[in-house]
Amino acid sequence: MAKVLMYSTAVCPYCVRAEQLLKRKGVQEIEKIRVDLQPELRVAMMEKTGRRTVPQIYINGVYVGGYDDLASLNHAGGLDELLAKSEFQ
Repeated sequence: MAKVLMYSTAVCPYCVRAEQLLKRKGVQEIEKIRVDLQPELRVAMMEKTGRRTVPQIYINGVYVGGYDDLASLNHAGGLDELLAKSEFQ
């Protein structure tokens, strides 16, 4: 099963869309880091990704980007492949 990590906030429509897309793809568990509850984690997210908006998504340790990046990856056919890999492949 794919390991999905998503930086998010409580009121983020793109976070909701990302979660819905991932669940439609069979992802049952998403580890969420709420940067609205812990501002220091937003700083860490920005240092890791170079972006300040949410969501920021990692799948099996691979940085995907935000919702638009996730949707583009899905449209291009790469999301299923990334989700099929285990974290240690």
